[in-house]
Amino acid sequence: MDKSGVIVGGIAGAVIVLVVFAFILVPPPNMLKPEIVVTNGHDVSTVGETTPTYSKNLSLIEIFENSEAGVIRVNVQRAEEDLTQTGVGSGFVFDKKGHIITNAHVVDGAKKVVITFLDGRSYNAKIIGVDTFTDIAVIKVNADLSLLHPLSLGDSSNLQVGEPIAAIGNPFGLSGSMTSGIVSQLGRLLPSGAGYSIPDVIQTDAAINPGNSGGPLLNMRGAIVGINTAIQSATGEFTGVGFAVPSQTLAKIVPTLIQNGEYKHPWIGISGRDIDPDLAKVLNLNDAVGFLVVTVVPDSPASKAGLHGSENTVEMDGSQYIVGGDIILSIDELEVRKISDILIHLQRAKSVGDEIILEILRDGRTTNFTIVLGERPNGE
Repeated sequence: MDKSGVIVGGIAGAVIVLVVFAFILVPPPNMLKPEIVVTNGHDVSTVGETTPTYSKNLSLIEIFENSEAGVIRVNVQRAEEDLTQTGVGSGFVFDKKGHIITNAHVVDGAKKVVITFLDGRSYNAKIIGVDTFTDIAVIKVNADLSLLHPLSLGDSSNLQVGEPIAAIGNPFGLSGSMTSGIVSQLGRLLPSGAGYSIPDVIQTDAAINPGNSGGPLLNMRGAIVGINTAIQSATGEFTGVGFAVPSQTLAKIVPTLIQNGEYKHPWIGISGRDIDPDLAKVLNLNDAVGFLVVTVVPDSPASKAGLHGSENTVEMDGSQYIVGGDIILSIDELEVRKISDILIHLQRAKSVGDEIILEILRDGRTTNFTIVLGERPNGE
């Protein structure tokens, strides 16, 4: 069971998806006018020589030339005396203070982190903050200012399916490699190593392989719209489906990681399953939309607000279904078709201590419940 609120497959059947984080273990050893943008939470003028985004689309050649200096290689050693526990990932420069964004799983368990710039110069880096729930980490390096070329964060909420994008990173340790493709889908749920799912994830067919983790996903105006994180594969190599955490999430979480070293995620305290056509039939619902609450965590915000979980099971067509719990129809007047709608809203718009209003279907009647969001506990 996914602790963010999804029962994978449910009682009536399961769909198995293998997601591989794009981090590789290795053996031992401009032409267009820029527009004015807000970058990295600051006005561009306060950031310095930040790579600009552009008002017109660039060629892939221009995107690479404008961005390559801001993409770095991340080498990780996980055991001080065991060189076999090393790996290679990617990252990109966030600001002139030396902050670099990469994936949490790239630096997980690291005893030593070494970053390498485009010109081959390497520096030891310090881990500043990690958020395993979104697979984001910030590391910092004290390097010559001439080497720090921050890349601009774009607005991932403007992405559309079919839009061309480009990825830069170090696949298989091959530094400074670029691939291109399109946005295949938006709003995906991606399992994380923390026991919860990362919401609002971008799916792309741009080739992402081990070593690409932490590298930027860019739109055709040269702005970062995501951080490449994982692939769907049975072999550990790219098979046409890659995933990136959106820049909206980066913009919300990274400044807090820099300031506090951690990010506190809002939490309701429920688990359950999406309403599919079979379950809708069992529950006598007209439409297969909504989220059935199966379990309410004791002393959680949901428990304190009075939400009910499921206690009974029924059989239909040879399958067992859990029934009897509250069905969430909307959150803050936004329709809930499935759990991702809840998680995306919490990620984009809410913080710990905020209130949400859930529209609940219980015993054939709809009721609104006000919930004060708590802090998500660490996954076991």
